[in-house]
Amino acid sequence: MLINPKVKNLIPINNLEDVYVVADFDWTITDSNSELSWEMLGASKYVPSSYKKEKQELFDYYYPRVFSDSSDSKTKVALAREWYEKHIGLYIKYKLSEDIFTEAAKNKEFMRPRTYVIEFMKFLHENNIPLIIFSGGVGNFIEKFLENYNCYYDNITIISNMFEFKDGIAIGLKNDVIHTYNKNESSIPKNITDRLNNRNTVILIGDHIGDVAMVDSSKHKSVIKIGISTPEISKEVLSNHYDIVLDENESYKDILNYLFK
Repeated sequence: MLINPKVKNLIPINNLEDVYVVADFDWTITDSNSELSWEMLGASKYVPSSYKKEKQELFDYYYPRVFSDSSDSKTKVALAREWYEKHIGLYIKYKLSEDIFTEAAKNKEFMRPRTYVIEFMKFLHENNIPLIIFSGGVGNFIEKFLENYNCYYDNITIISNMFEFKDGIAIGLKNDVIHTYNKNESSIPKNITDRLNNRNTVILIGDHIGDVAMVDSSKHKSVIKIGISTPEISKEVLSNHYDIVLDENESYKDILNYLFK
C-alpha cells in the first residue's frame, strides 16, 4: 500500500457520521478478471453473434478516440456520448429482453467481488455510512450483482445507466447517459445530496485515473482518494493521482483496517 503523507493526519477516521464513500463499480468493486458491465451480454450465450459483432466494431472505433491523449476534452466527451448512444441503440435494435439481463447476471463468474468488498459494504451499512456507486456501466447489472451477494443495502445509491423496459423489452435508458467523463457528484439526486450535506469527509475509491473526477475536492473539507491498481494501470501511475494506492493482491480489508482502525 502506497500512502501519501499528506493524508496521514486524516486517519484514522473516528467520526463515522462525518463520512461518506464514493466508488466506481467495474474493476473497483468487481475484480479485474470480471466482465465489465457493458460486456455482460456480449459474454453470455443469450445474444446473437450479429450483436456481438456490431458491439465490437463500436469498441474498435470509439475506444482509441475516446481515450486518446491527442484529442481535446470537448471532443472526447462528444465521442463518449455518441458511442454510448449507439451501443444503447443496439439493445433496442436487437430487442434485448429483461429476462436476458436476469439470466446473464445469474452467472457469478462474470462479475466477481474484490476480496473483502462485501464485508466493507456491510460495515458501511451497519454504521449508516452512505455509499454512492458511480458507473458509466449498466446499472441494472450493478443492482443484480448487489442482490446476488445480498448487499444491496438502503445506504447505497447507484448512479449509472439504468435500462427501461416495456413489455419486457429494452426501450432505452431511464436517465441521461452516464459515461467516463460525466460520472460525478453533479449527477447525485437532490434527495441524496441533502443527506450528504453535513458529512465533510469523502472517501473516493477507483481503479482508473479518470475516477478521481467523481468528486470535486475543492467542494469538500477532506477527500481521501484510494486507487486500486489493475493490470491496465500500475500502482506507480495511480500514485500520481490518488492518496492511497493498493496492489492487486491487497484488499478492502486493508482499506477498512487503515481508515477505521
